[in-house]
Amino acid sequence: MKLSIISALILAFVLFGCSKKTDQNYLDLGNASVEQKNYDAALESFEKLVDHYPESQLAPQAIFKMATLYQNFMIKKIPSTNQNLTPDESLRRAVLLFRSAYDKYPQSDIAPKCLFLSGFIQANDQKDYKNATLTFNLFLKQFPNNELATSVKEELENMGLTPEEILQRKKMAGK
Repeated sequence: MKLSIISALILAFVLFGCSKKTDQNYLDLGNASVEQKNYDAALESFEKLVDHYPESQLAPQAIFKMATLYQNFMIKKIPSTNQNLTPDESLRRAVLLFRSAYDKYPQSDIAPKCLFLSGFIQANDQKDYKNATLTFNLFLKQFPNNELATSVKEELENMGLTPEEILQRKKMAGK
């Protein structure tokens, strides 16, 4: 364990030492930090990529990765204040980041997935059905032929229902 951390630090120093980091460097460093379970460092690397290279094709991916860290409760403290991060605040940040990736980069390959995940968290974790409905309807308007469109329609049909109610509904419909 100690050897792998030392190796990673040496590799990071060699790769990123004295020269200005590129967008790819920040992404690689963030990914390596995630692999080492150093989520705060990963978040910082992804944030720097977006801050320093907002026009990069890697920026939407970095925002997606930040949102995922929050969605999976891997960030324990608010970076700017070092205060504990509640699960609700973590999910709120995930929704905002997923949505910002869609808003800032609507033409990116990851935009539909970001919009879907924003609505999914709103509906299933936050129980914010009004905003989830708005998000899912926007998804269907912008990406009607996307592979996630069927899932979005199912989310809209089953929003607010328990798993048992969904099964009962499917049985009654003969599915």
